[in-house]
Amino acid sequence: MAFAGVLNDADITAALDACKADGSFNHKSFFQKVGLSGKSADDVKKAFAIIDQDKSGFIEEDELKLFLQNFKAGARVLTDAETKTFLKAGDTDGDGKIGADEFASLVKA
Repeated sequence: MAFAGVLNDADITAALDACKADGSFNHKSFFQKVGLSGKSADDVKKAFAIIDQDKSGFIEEDELKLFLQNFKAGARVLTDAETKTFLKAGDTDGDGKIGADEFASLVKA
C-alpha cells in the first residue's frame, strides 16, 4: 500500500467508506478520518509525493479526480463537482493546480 508507514489501514478504510457515494467527498473530514491532519509536515510531504503521480511538483485536476485511488486501488473517482471544489479549496494562488505548500495548508485547515 502506498501509504504504509504513514497512515493506518483501518483509518484509510473508514475514510473511504465515509465517502463512497458520489458527491459525498469532503476533503476536511477525509483528511481528519484518514489521520493526515494530525501528521507531521514530513508525512504530509510524503502524502503529497504519492498523490503527485506525474512528479511535476503539483497536484493537477486529473490527479485530484483519482485522489481516492491513491489510498486504495478500486476506490471511486471523484465527480467533476467534487474535483472542482477540492481544487478551488487548495489552489490559493489561482494557478489551477495545488503545490506542496498549498496541499500542506489544505490538510491542516
